[in-house]
Amino acid sequence: MKTSQTISKSFFGFLVASFLIWVLITFSKEYKTVINYEVNFINIPQKNILLETTPQKIACYVTGSGFRLFWSQLFDQKINLDVSKFDQQSPSKTYILPKNQLSNIQQQILSGVEIKTILKDTLYVKMGFLQSKKVPLKPNLNISYQVGYNILGDLKITPDSIVISGDESQLKSIQFLELENLKLTNVKANFSNNVAILKPSKSKNIKLTTSNAVISAKVDKFTEGSLQVPFKITNVPSDIKITTLSETVLVTFVVALSQFSRVTDASFIIECDYEMSTKNELGYLIPKIVLKPDFVDNIKIIPTKIDFLIQK
Repeated sequence: MKTSQTISKSFFGFLVASFLIWVLITFSKEYKTVINYEVNFINIPQKNILLETTPQKIACYVTGSGFRLFWSQLFDQKINLDVSKFDQQSPSKTYILPKNQLSNIQQQILSGVEIKTILKDTLYVKMGFLQSKKVPLKPNLNISYQVGYNILGDLKITPDSIVISGDESQLKSIQFLELENLKLTNVKANFSNNVAILKPSKSKNIKLTTSNAVISAKVDKFTEGSLQVPFKITNVPSDIKITTLSETVLVTFVVALSQFSRVTDASFIIECDYEMSTKNELGYLIPKIVLKPDFVDNIKIIPTKIDFLIQK
């Protein structure tokens, strides 16, 4: 049994050794093949922008040992081509003859791999004229607050607008940029969230001065309050005296708990326009809010109609 196992191991070792010798012999030979190299454009003039986003490739007919060709296909870097050295066909289109750049390309590929010829005669690059404009940022919000809580003041976006750069034809259609969706649930505290600025789907190659914005807001607990507030009757003729059953109305409102102490009856001015009531043949006055604090919401006046008597 041991002799059989020893023979099997020796045979397997012989096969492995034979295979390795075959690989060394085979890969040491010279071969000819075609390798496609991806092109990376560099040194784009500041006044221009590259409009093409799909990678371009050049096919090269090369020779080298099997080892060199294998590693070249796996790990060779992109070929850098200098846009500033391209020939210009039109104001928006430039081209290069890769054969004229053979020495430059040869220096960038793996040593031991020799380019015999470049199979693509002409390489075109579509260029645009770089323009800039300032556009606002538009939030995309899905925020729910815990019962009794709400935003205090206005939502803040920092920055609220950015400068974008790109081809003039693309910038014309862009009036704003959207922010990625911000979803928050059961919010009861101040928040500040970093969100990405989304590029338009048809203008992916525009440049942004920044790729993110911060959405923040103050959150507070809100409560309902009520006050008796005196009202004033306006536009009453001098020969008429108006009498009402009450000189105040009940004003109810919602305010942040931290701001509640700032609200007094003097914070509101309520007026009733007598002339408006007579023009509309109303037998009552309608109280309206003329002045209110900017941090108070959901204001209601009770009653909404005020009966009056006329004394001449």
